[in-house]
Amino acid sequence: MSASGLHAIIIICAFCGVLLALYIHRKKRLHEPLTCPIGHSCDPVIHSRYSQFMDMPVEILGVIYYTIIVVSYILFLAVPALSQTFPSLILFALSALAFLFSLYLIVVQLFILRQWCTWCIISALLCAVIFFAAVKLYGINLSPLIPTNV
Repeated sequence: MSASGLHAIIIICAFCGVLLALYIHRKKRLHEPLTCPIGHSCDPVIHSRYSQFMDMPVEILGVIYYTIIVVSYILFLAVPALSQTFPSLILFALSALAFLFSLYLIVVQLFILRQWCTWCIISALLCAVIFFAAVKLYGINLSPLIPTNV
């Protein structure tokens, strides 16, 4: 896939992430129940103590992260030379951090809360797509991180 195609995938996923995080925040702010697409209630997850990180709602962190990604990758498309600079490494690190944080939140849902939020899982999938598209875009080899004799 071309670099511009990977940029487009990242931008689309991040834009969807912004909308999703804003939707969750709006529902929480208005105290409206958040019904997941498959019919479950997301409320036990989005109102748990794990829905905050350092006194900031996780969905606000999501809005900030996804907005940074959208704006940056649009700039990279407009000015391709920017994607070869130090800020692109920072964005890659940010995407890796967001991906790992999403995995942590999935583990919390699975083992601690024993409740699922489909919207949260969709957000985690968006983070994963952004991260792995960035891996492909920057030609990063993850194979040294994967154990071979498990």
